[in-house]
Amino acid sequence: MGWRREQPAADVTIADDQALLLRARAQRLTDETRRRSTPDRILRDICGLQAQVFDAAALGLRARGTDLRLADVTRALVKERSIVRTWLMRGTLHVVAAEDVRWLLALVGPVFASANRARHAQLGLDDAVKAKGISAIGRILADRGPLTRYELVDELRRVNIGLDPRTQAPIHLIATAALNGVCCLGPERPNGEPTYVALDDWVPGRTSRSKPSLPELAHRYFLAYGPATLEDFAAWSGLPMPQARAGLAGAMPALKDVAIHGQSAFLPKGGLRQSRQHLPGVPNLRLLPAFDTYLLGYRRRDLAVSSELQRRLQRGGGWVHPAVVVDGRVVGTWKLRKAARRREVVVELEPGSRGRRTEQAVEREISDISRFLGEPVTRASS
Repeated sequence: MGWRREQPAADVTIADDQALLLRARAQRLTDETRRRSTPDRILRDICGLQAQVFDAAALGLRARGTDLRLADVTRALVKERSIVRTWLMRGTLHVVAAEDVRWLLALVGPVFASANRARHAQLGLDDAVKAKGISAIGRILADRGPLTRYELVDELRRVNIGLDPRTQAPIHLIATAALNGVCCLGPERPNGEPTYVALDDWVPGRTSRSKPSLPELAHRYFLAYGPATLEDFAAWSGLPMPQARAGLAGAMPALKDVAIHGQSAFLPKGGLRQSRQHLPGVPNLRLLPAFDTYLLGYRRRDLAVSSELQRRLQRGGGWVHPAVVVDGRVVGTWKLRKAARRREVVVELEPGSRGRRTEQAVEREISDISRFLGEPVTRASS
């Protein structure tokens, strides 16, 4: 059964361009809202970034904060531990502020920890095996972490929990343990292989200013993504619709109801009054990485992405490719590739989006990526 479309009760209708600019502002993707900050502050503002590819998540932070460098992001993750990488919304890997990780886990962890029961059964992970394995993972990592997946499998085997490392059973068990708040990702090994650590050892004693409530989650979502719909909130969080609806209801005192394309959408109260247009003719252009939350934060992307570009952004395999975004609208794709003694950026803009100001903005973004990575990055020749 599909979701029921919410009919608008609002007396304010927002045009597409205005809705997209408001979303870009909320996501810190305009010159007005992209400012100097720290990785954890940015992640609190946008309620995390999807991070199955951590380098992509790091580039997502660059797009939202001036003066950040890759070394700053790595230090925040490994040394300061002010940000944490673990499984959260939609049951996928995210990087979030350390002070947010526990209340987010309290809300979404149980939903996804109990999901995939059929797949788990195929992998030999029944309830008894999972319970025993989760407990063992906590003890092992507290005693000997950080450990890679294969090292952890070996340790589990020593306590009579046998997992075939050639299957997905180990990663499913680790993810389930993470969703239960037992572990999270730790530092990568020099070869890039991820490790796992005990969450309480890695970020001990971190408390949040946010309480683990559905209205708080909804409020944080609409602060970062509004104007957005109830269906968008459910798709972003992965929560069942009854829980998403309850969260929205509890957050409504802080939200304003508006209409987009005849559908009810929500944004923080005061969001329309605080909105102001940027200087005419100066595009807010950002090179967003693969799997960026701006594209994954909504049930549908057709407001921001044409059908042709949608096919280019998602060409199979579940991969969401990097996007060129101007004032919240996707106008092209790009990729970062290795070349001799440097990296190159290949940009493909839609014909109607080309122009001197856009090209200048692309060059500024490429220069900023070079600064962020700390290595030469140039634009590939057409």
